[in-house]
Amino acid sequence: MHPSQQPGTALPEGDATAADASAEAPAGDANVGRLAATIERMRRQIQDAHLAAEGRALIELAKGILVERLRCGPAQAARQLATLAEQSGLSQLELASDIIDQAAQDRISETAREFLRSARSGHDGRRHSVSVRLRAAESGVLDATDTQAVAESLLEHALVPLGATTVAVWAAGPDASLTLAGYAGLSAEEAMRWRYVPPGVVTPARQALMERHTVWFPALREVGLPTIGHRQAEGGRVAVPAGTGGRILGVLEIGWPHDLAPQPPQIERQIEALADLCAHTLEASEPAPCDPPGRVPSNPAFSELVNLADALPDPALVLCPHLDSGGRLTDFRIVHTNERFTDPAGRPRHQVDGGLLLEAYPLAAERGGLFANVEHVHATGEPFRTERMTLTTLVDEVRLTTEAAVSLTRHGDSVLLIWRAHDEGSRLAGILQHAQRLGRIGGFEENALTGQVTWNDQLFALYGVSPADQPIPLERLREHAHPDDEAGIGRFLRTVLHHRRSAATAFRLQRADGIARHIRVVAEPVFGTDDRLLAVRGAYQDISSQHWTEVALAATRDQLAHSEQQTAERNRLALQLQRAIMPPTRETTDAFGLRIAVRYRPAEKDHLVGGDWYDAVVLPSKQVLLSVGDVAGHGIEAATGMVVLRNALRGLAATGAGPAQLLTWLNLVAHHLTDSVTATAICGLYDPRTRVLRWARAGHLPPLLVRGTNASELPMVAGLLLGAVSEASYEEGRLQLEADDTLLMYTDGLIERRDRALQHAQNHLLDIAGHPAPTLDQRLEYLLTHCNSDTDDDTCLIGVELR
Repeated sequence: MHPSQQPGTALPEGDATAADASAEAPAGDANVGRLAATIERMRRQIQDAHLAAEGRALIELAKGILVERLRCGPAQAARQLATLAEQSGLSQLELASDIIDQAAQDRISETAREFLRSARSGHDGRRHSVSVRLRAAESGVLDATDTQAVAESLLEHALVPLGATTVAVWAAGPDASLTLAGYAGLSAEEAMRWRYVPPGVVTPARQALMERHTVWFPALREVGLPTIGHRQAEGGRVAVPAGTGGRILGVLEIGWPHDLAPQPPQIERQIEALADLCAHTLEASEPAPCDPPGRVPSNPAFSELVNLADALPDPALVLCPHLDSGGRLTDFRIVHTNERFTDPAGRPRHQVDGGLLLEAYPLAAERGGLFANVEHVHATGEPFRTERMTLTTLVDEVRLTTEAAVSLTRHGDSVLLIWRAHDEGSRLAGILQHAQRLGRIGGFEENALTGQVTWNDQLFALYGVSPADQPIPLERLREHAHPDDEAGIGRFLRTVLHHRRSAATAFRLQRADGIARHIRVVAEPVFGTDDRLLAVRGAYQDISSQHWTEVALAATRDQLAHSEQQTAERNRLALQLQRAIMPPTRETTDAFGLRIAVRYRPAEKDHLVGGDWYDAVVLPSKQVLLSVGDVAGHGIEAATGMVVLRNALRGLAATGAGPAQLLTWLNLVAHHLTDSVTATAICGLYDPRTRVLRWARAGHLPPLLVRGTNASELPMVAGLLLGAVSEASYEEGRLQLEADDTLLMYTDGLIERRDRALQHAQNHLLDIAGHPAPTLDQRLEYLLTHCNSDTDDDTCLIGVELR
């Protein structure tokens, strides 16, 4: 009988031939089937033998637990384990893991129980293997001689069943650096390249270290963060802090070859349990922690820290972590105060020394306060410094506040806290004496939280306005300056307001009474404890021509004014060269219901003549040509290539061809008629009759559409950059514009930053592009001011508003 035919059934006519052929098959086929079954049976036996060998330590440990609980001998415990396994339908290894979980009640036990609860609604064969894998990994970690063996054990026993292919164990340094302590699934060459990650380099592991919690990356290529093995596996990645007692000793990083879907909580708990195992090995290589409370620490490193604190000219405290019975960080003990320590509440040193930080200063626990920063420094090793922090103490239920400069650094397992209290009266007196000595200086302060601007009387006189008038904020400085000084003022505003650094610039102040004065302005930002900008403080100094005698005398003592004058002159000459090549059209033009405004910002370095261009012109076909482009490189060659491509595009557009065809021809010009010029570009044609914009791109960032208060990028169309290959084709996109729509086209100099991915900069641009603006010109000025690029590249920006 045919194997697929049952008694009482008939084969279809079409299968009769197949049945006959099967009946005539040689008997050798049956032997092949028996051989395959034998091989499969032997393979299962080998797997069972490997599993038994790997779990022998767990079985022996479970026998020991039964000996202790049942008060029996080892032989009886072994028989009892075998009997229980047979009755429960489990293997001895799975039962041994369950017994260990019940006895340990640790993190791995919690993970296994949570996985069991999730599977109670239906049978899940994996629920026991989870505990077995984690216990086997734990056994491998305990047997490992170094962190390298730990990484290999984790991948072999626990992570391969989850689909992971790479493991990296990072050790956190006292300065928040990362050192590769172990790896698996990666080549030795890759490990050598990533053996050390200095502080400040953003990687998945460092992000987990700084945020102090597990960080999941479903697709590593989407975030653009560099890390070990990212070239081989750009799939999912997870980074988990590994620490104990409130201190992060390192980071466990696991990689998958494919993108990760959202993981269930049970898998997340498994990963965190593995990180706890890594912390065990990393802790073994750590120096001895602080001695128990009530006893002077005795290790040499701690003695050096105490000597350092005693040598400091400011009040200093040495703090050690205070753990509860479960090993969790609850507070920090003040184990030493130096001789210069003065308690803000007036208590003597001996009442503070040896106590807990939150008992001595309970208000330090306020959100974002001192305790949170101490905890972060202790956990990550990243130093913390601020020039102004409010320290609050309670004296007879009365809150006393003191502002101080605070510094926190980690040394081993200890934290050194240094503060220097500010004497507000002395500080204000010093500022007054300084202003009186310099003369003709007007001071100001702008509150970044409330927007309030405060001037002194001298500054009102400098501007020629009454003290009853409203002070002028820094963002409106352009409105009162000569147009030729706008570039310098723009760089000054970006440095202070967005790069948050001190800056100075010189400009010509145009007062309302017609008098012009040469002014030098200096400003610096003031930050709070959470690195938030609180205020901007600074001064204006009159360096006008009517005081040439005074300026000449000052120049003999200080060459700063002379060097600034030379720098300003070089900037003006560079700006004239830029305008000769690429005129910065300032006037807003109207054409067929479109309001068009353009801005050109030259590179910040004088000698970098850029290759950015823009164009907005009405064609003979009554369509409007809109284009921006960016030639690679700087210098005369880039500027010459820009002129060639810009003029060529104008000429080609007169043919009436569409944007995609125009870029195809322009690519031939770049490849064959220039000296190896490559460039990116956007070409758009607007039809006033249909209000439709057709556009194409050649490797350029897509335009932005602002509709109402929402800003979005136009859907990406394909197109290779100009000049790269001789033959290239380009896709074409279409956009139906509506009344009050605004279209923004720009070059990458507007948003590029050295320390951020381009995607992050584009998202920031979308946020500020939707900011309400009364006019198109004010919208472009707002973008130029608030886009905090720092690559010293020139920028073209074109705005089109449909009325």
